[in-house]
Amino acid sequence: MPLPFTSRKLAAAVALASAALVSAQASAAGFQVREQSAKTLANAFSNTAAGAEDVSFMAYNPAAIGNIDGNQIAGGVSYIDATFELHDAEASNVAGIPYTAGASGEGGESAWVPSFAAKTQLNDQWDLGLAIYSPYGLSTKYDEDWIGRYHAVETELTTIDIQPTLNYRATERLNLAVGLRAQYADATLSNALDMATIGGNPMAAGAANAMAEVKGDDWGYGYTLGALFQATERTRFGVSYRSEIDLTLDGDVDFSSDSAAGQQALAGAQLTNTFTNGGGKAELTTPANLNLGVYHQLTDRLALMANAEWTEWSSFDELTVEFNDNTPDSTTTENWDDTWAFSVGANYALTHQWTLRGGLGIDQTPVPDARHRTPRVPDADRRWASLGATYQPTENLGITAGYLRIFGDDVDMDQDATLTNENASRGNLSGEYEVEADVFALSVDYRF
Repeated sequence: MPLPFTSRKLAAAVALASAALVSAQASAAGFQVREQSAKTLANAFSNTAAGAEDVSFMAYNPAAIGNIDGNQIAGGVSYIDATFELHDAEASNVAGIPYTAGASGEGGESAWVPSFAAKTQLNDQWDLGLAIYSPYGLSTKYDEDWIGRYHAVETELTTIDIQPTLNYRATERLNLAVGLRAQYADATLSNALDMATIGGNPMAAGAANAMAEVKGDDWGYGYTLGALFQATERTRFGVSYRSEIDLTLDGDVDFSSDSAAGQQALAGAQLTNTFTNGGGKAELTTPANLNLGVYHQLTDRLALMANAEWTEWSSFDELTVEFNDNTPDSTTTENWDDTWAFSVGANYALTHQWTLRGGLGIDQTPVPDARHRTPRVPDADRRWASLGATYQPTENLGITAGYLRIFGDDVDMDQDATLTNENASRGNLSGEYEVEADVFALSVDYRF
């Protein structure tokens, strides 16, 4: 049965959403991005599993589309402004020769994160939907001469999920759904190279610098499952699961230097088929996660909600870049832990047209300790506070704006270098990171 809106309109919407998706500084723990709906953001993500207020909730729980009769389309955009700033930094090479501090120890970036969703009710039992969104993303960028340049300069990860979804209305109270996920990922990793230390002359630390940049992309495939149960007229429970996706980011490696000493060092290394421009790849798994939630209409005006989210970050045990020449693999041990995030929220119907929203939440960091905290993802435990409002000018049209403030703990980083560990060429790096972010979201939904 064809969708009851023209294929040209759908194709245009898909193209627009796909073109607009960009990488985001992760405002959730790790490199997760939760900003797929202004309504969920305004409630501090406390309604992701059980809220099911419009079609955009399909990105969190595919069964959400069963709570919406008829046809609906929704689109939104979030602006994430995050700061990762390193204080009291110290760095040296493996021999203990200090590196000079350069300009900036701040690596946070700002980004726009759009999303799109649409659904149609095929008949009394089946709903069909499509969501396009970015579930993971990261963008940290430091000055090329900063004190931690041998560990990281730029880290950028962009993901796009295309999720066709089928929902079955098993009973008047129960919806069961499955979605297929086609995920595209594109990544850029760069850092400086201390060619003097790498070449066996550690006493000349920093005298011959070069830059290494790796770019790669891949498609991966997974699934999502969801259930929505209307226990009573006022209480709804939701559960959803999103599978992990394995990716092999295959692409290009580029080595360069702006200095004569660095160029000379690269030329010498390339005689042994190392540090040559060519191909490279990195394995990446985007983690599985589970959402559990409850939504309760306490009074005609006041609704309360709560959500718990588990993320299997233990699948991110290391980040290894393999080179096609004789350059040794570059490995960063992560050893991340699985995490939980908890949030509560409330909606208050001020009038028939205006609904006020708010919420609070906490989010655990998957980084186990200071030894595994890196400049690429200097993550910390976070707390959220949010507010927002939905304006319903007509029965079919809704406009929502939300704001989320993220407060991160100040955390230590202690990257230690020895002659035999993975930091032998990167050196020692320590300091204290300050983490914070502001997120603004706007979305529009229309039912027809």
